[in-house]
Amino acid sequence: MSQVQSKKITYQAGTIEAEGVLVFDASRKQAAPGLVMAPNWMGVTDASVALAEKAAEQGYVVLIVDLYGKGVRPTNADEAGAVMMTVKNKPEEVERMAKAISALKAQTDAPVDASKIAAYGFCFGGHNALELARSGEDLKAAISFHGGLDTSGAYDAKNIKGSVLVLDGASDPLVPRDQLPAFAEEMLSAEVDWKLHSYKGAVHSFTDVNANIAGTAEYNADVSDRAFKAMFALLAEVF
Repeated sequence: MSQVQSKKITYQAGTIEAEGVLVFDASRKQAAPGLVMAPNWMGVTDASVALAEKAAEQGYVVLIVDLYGKGVRPTNADEAGAVMMTVKNKPEEVERMAKAISALKAQTDAPVDASKIAAYGFCFGGHNALELARSGEDLKAAISFHGGLDTSGAYDAKNIKGSVLVLDGASDPLVPRDQLPAFAEEMLSAEVDWKLHSYKGAVHSFTDVNANIAGTAEYNADVSDRAFKAMFALLAEVF
């Protein structure tokens, strides 16, 4: 029987002391594939732990990345937006994601197969995962749930080593629709193994059970379930 647990872990990420959350099935003794999960702009929260548990239940060891630093926890959208912009499209965005991978491999609570690492994220976290892949990090896959597809331009998609999966709400007003063809062209030009699923009727934050802004950011149970199944299918393939 699954024994999913979560544990806070601290690690150095450049100039900050980060405090992420490790989520894993304690009943598993063999080394498992590792995932770094970048949460939405609210950072490390109970809601992000609940999302990570979905992957831990499938046998993966997940580290929820702390992009902001220990004790930096936004309490509302204004605070989240302000702290997000101190990281987005700056070198720290990729550096802190990469340091989380090192911390995931180094921790001793749940054995991780260091040759099987992937990254995924939600909203801002989806952007984090894609930028990490563009930077050339050795990932088997990078997966974005309702995240922005734009790039800082500091990295070349030709550096992507693994597969890319984008899970998009077809009616998402917060991810400009012109980003989709631009992203497709970027992936095609770089000859990346990629897929983009755009779900009818879904808007932003379709995996977030607390999202309830009509027409803008709303939880969609059916689309969330289908999107997670798509992620797990890809992970089973690449691992």
